[in-house]
Amino acid sequence: MTKMKADSDGREAQADACSGERTYHELLVNLNPIAQPLASRRLTRKLYKCIKKAVKQKQIRRGVKEVQKFINKGEKGIMVLAGDTLPIEVYCHLPVMCEDRNLPYVYIPSKTDLGAAAGSKRPTCVIMVKPHEEYQEAYDECLEEVQALPPPM
Repeated sequence: MTKMKADSDGREAQADACSGERTYHELLVNLNPIAQPLASRRLTRKLYKCIKKAVKQKQIRRGVKEVQKFINKGEKGIMVLAGDTLPIEVYCHLPVMCEDRNLPYVYIPSKTDLGAAAGSKRPTCVIMVKPHEEYQEAYDECLEEVQALPPPM
């Protein structure tokens, strides 16, 4: 009886894996050539959690126009860009703006997952996460890891 139960659980796990979201390595196939520095799988998960906490406090800026406007106004935060956005001309100027203003930025593999982390069904190609005392520890951890990434060539 135990073996039958284990088999049925195994089949359910396989079905979940097939119907579930794509893995990190599958998402890397669709990356743009400019997607550097790229977050690791662990950092990507931390960033998603930080974004979810920031959404609850309304401390994010979403979309190219909004993010660009607030960068120009001098707002600080971590810039999270989706590495699978096409055409790249849509947002290729943002990393340059970040470098000019010493803002940390990082690419993640999926715009769909980035939009979902922000609580939207719509894919999002760029989000700025602003610091806030409610999730300061998670923000600082992400900031430290993003700044430790090697600079793009």
